[in-house]
Amino acid sequence: MANSKRVLFQKRRLRVRNKLRKVNAGRMRLSVHRSNKNISVQLIDDVKGVTLASASSMEKDLGLVGKNTVETAQKLGSTIAERAKKAGVEEAYFDRGGFLYHGRIKALADAAREGGLKL
Repeated sequence: MANSKRVLFQKRRLRVRNKLRKVNAGRMRLSVHRSNKNISVQLIDDVKGVTLASASSMEKDLGLVGKNTVETAQKLGSTIAERAKKAGVEEAYFDRGGFLYHGRIKALADAAREGGLKL
């Protein structure tokens, strides 16, 4: 049976997440989801099972609705870094899910690092 794109994506997502859980116990997780139209990011405490901060390109106050570009990802990265600082988090690990680390995903991570979040 040939592996479909979805199956390969799920394998990558599980491989990344399991590796991060083993290595970075106790740290918050910065999880990213990218669709064709939008991108969203959450800061998650896996021990308590709660989301501490989040940002999305669908938020009207950010003025990014309907735009899914590298510039949008950079804006979201700096926004999540600000919100993480307000929540008292300075260090997290980057969970890219099954997405490849380039383009919008990389731009978001770099902007979060520039915003003061240690990934």
